[in-house]
Amino acid sequence: MIEQLDRIRTAARKLSAAPSDAKNEVLRSAARALQARAPEILAANAVDLKALEATPAFIDRLTLNNERIAQMAQSLSAVAALPDPVGEIAESRTLPNGLQVRRVRSPLGVIFMIFEARPNVAIEAFSLGFKSGNAMILRGGSESRHTTSVLYSILRDALGTAYQEALWGITDPDRGVVDFLLKQDQHIDVVVPRGGPSLIDHVTSNSKIPVIKNDRGLCHVYVHEDADLAMAKRIVVNAKTQRPGVCNSMETLLVHASVAAAFLPELHRELEAHSVTWYGCRRTLTLLGRKPRVEPATESSWDTEYLDYKINCRIVDSLDGALEHIARHGSRHSESIVTSSVAAARRFQGEVDAAVAYWNASTRFTDGFELGLGAELGISTQKLHVRGPVGLRELTSLRWLIDGNGQTRN
Repeated sequence: MIEQLDRIRTAARKLSAAPSDAKNEVLRSAARALQARAPEILAANAVDLKALEATPAFIDRLTLNNERIAQMAQSLSAVAALPDPVGEIAESRTLPNGLQVRRVRSPLGVIFMIFEARPNVAIEAFSLGFKSGNAMILRGGSESRHTTSVLYSILRDALGTAYQEALWGITDPDRGVVDFLLKQDQHIDVVVPRGGPSLIDHVTSNSKIPVIKNDRGLCHVYVHEDADLAMAKRIVVNAKTQRPGVCNSMETLLVHASVAAAFLPELHRELEAHSVTWYGCRRTLTLLGRKPRVEPATESSWDTEYLDYKINCRIVDSLDGALEHIARHGSRHSESIVTSSVAAARRFQGEVDAAVAYWNASTRFTDGFELGLGAELGISTQKLHVRGPVGLRELTSLRWLIDGNGQTRN
């Protein structure tokens, strides 16, 4: 593995100077190959799915079909069409002593990406890392190893001989491989874990390498007293049911007490079409307790990311109450307020501790593709270096280039 790491480190150095046209052609070639080899991808995916015993939402995360393969190809093409951040000058000035100073975007180097379940993450991670001049080590979960094996093969073919060593796709399910790589801070510059709490905790506890943390979702929607309730219902239904098995789906609904009686029974009727189970506070149970699939919430409910057709619901007395609940139970991912009050919206967005704060919109838009990044490496819930969807620019850092003509310091 050390020899492999030496090769990928050398590849990263060469890739940092690669022309944009060459990188874009690799991505476009991979997009074409995805479409051409779709039957092979689907056959491998069927093998993985056959061996899987999990919830419907988790199965959905692993499942590929022709539409999702087409979306993966579209994502590659979208990233190819984006401006290359490498070499972008963020700041330039001449000092009084004549030194010409520039701050320029440069690749991070070698990125180790660990992910679970969703095989499309391999494509998105590679596209962003490669376009931003980084060599990539990708290691998916064992549940998707047949699918990712085919995807790695497609990417290696697209890389050709010029950049062959810029990708190391790992299918070995041995966790010891991950633990070994987490100690290789001389070869790897950044680790990006993307998965459940156990994976995140393991990586952050054991890595000697800087981590871009993509934590759990546990997103909230707060329906304010001044909300348009029809709009709120559309937003909540979308945030919970459009694709519940992903991190930007809503897990907890907060509703102002003054609108709860008018809003919650109608919302329950709408969500019943999706067989959503509710875990409610005492006041929620008073309103909905006789309706199907309504159960009392426990204290642990508010900290549970279901990734399923399940919802927490708490009635609060004020915006302060909503903000306090999110501060205690949120994961700093995505939070939304539904209100017609500009003052309430701006206060919520200003005070809520989240990578993305919405006003009158579904949390499902926290997505690199939806936000114009072409794809995403994940949703960073930390505050240093990068926060929110991780795109091309977030996989670079600014360094100083200084030109002189003989200056020395007194």
